[in-house]
Amino acid sequence: MQNAKDIIQVVPSSGEASLASTEEVSARYAGFDTWHSEAALDALWQGQATAVDAVRPAIPALAKAAEDVAAKLVSGAGRLVYTGAGSSGLLAMQDGMEMTQTFSWPVERLVFLMAGGDAARLQQIGLEEDDAAAAVADANRVAFTAQDVVVAVAASGSTPYTLAIVNEARSAGALTIAITNNEQTPLAAAADHEIMLASGPEVIAGSTRLGAGTAQKAALGMLSTLVMTRLGHVVDGYMVSVVADNKKLVERAIRMVGDIAGVAENVARDALDTCDGQVKNAVLVARGMSAEEAAGALEGAGGNLRAVLNSRPKEKS
Repeated sequence: MQNAKDIIQVVPSSGEASLASTEEVSARYAGFDTWHSEAALDALWQGQATAVDAVRPAIPALAKAAEDVAAKLVSGAGRLVYTGAGSSGLLAMQDGMEMTQTFSWPVERLVFLMAGGDAARLQQIGLEEDDAAAAVADANRVAFTAQDVVVAVAASGSTPYTLAIVNEARSAGALTIAITNNEQTPLAAAADHEIMLASGPEVIAGSTRLGAGTAQKAALGMLSTLVMTRLGHVVDGYMVSVVADNKKLVERAIRMVGDIAGVAENVARDALDTCDGQVKNAVLVARGMSAEEAAGALEGAGGNLRAVLNSRPKEKS
């Protein structure tokens, strides 16, 4: 069996140039099934590290996309739509599902369009990802508008279902973001923004739940976090719109209020109680406002706590 020290540099075999990079069979992994466990795991780890590194060159594209997404959603009417198939779709759905708990993103403004529907969350799909007609039907059902944002994820960048969703969304005027792991893809060409993550060949050729999936997970988290930050849901690295519905999150909320408002724990706790656990309101109450004043100030600032803090100095106790 091969040892970890014997792992060699990637050298694509001849004739591979016509393949999507995520489908390439690399000479680096010849005999992978015969390697010692540590050597195999080292190769898998290197694949993960390479995937994470692939996200950094995409930061400018991610930044521009995030700014446009935030500008589209700030009106309070548009929906955040995630779409994909297989592993890519599941990762997209996971990112979207975190938005409600972490940033209090309204459930009614969150849509998931997965090839194969809800059943695809629990069982493997096949032909469903090739079903463009089903995508058109799904698009008609959700009725895209020009206020919506669609985040489409496909490692290959050519999944028919995902591509059809983007085409339908864009024809309705929605903002579309394509996250792919290959260059010059139909999905990227169809979308308003391309986020291309050059994660390269997989250790197991075509198994995009590995490197490509890692890069997608990182990019999705970075994109959505920056969007929510621009929409006023983050202050000083704190998730000030968090839903504090368990003991851990209540204690975290108390710390947030105390740190941002610069008050003692008991003051922060009392402010949270006064504001029914709403961190943004509690920060302002802890700084000297009444609950009614805090609610009004936040409403006037579109829920942006930073804007209120910048406009109103802390009141003297």
